[in-house]
Amino acid sequence: MLIKKKDCHFCKKQARYIDYKDPILSNFMTEKGKIQSPKVTGVCSLHQRMLARAIKRARSLALLPYVVK
Repeated sequence: MLIKKKDCHFCKKQARYIDYKDPILSNFMTEKGKIQSPKVTGVCSLHQRMLARAIKRARSLALLPYVVK
């Protein structure tokens, strides 16, 4: 059985930078507020690091919650 690799959302858009103000960041978080793994989201390793940095930056500026109740 062959597993098809998911295409990176940001590679398709040829994104060079992921902005911490981007509302799409919440799509890459779990219901409890954790950052999802690249296996689940299909994001490449380069963009996963950028995504994690942007989410952490947005959390520190109170744009995203640390924990969702």
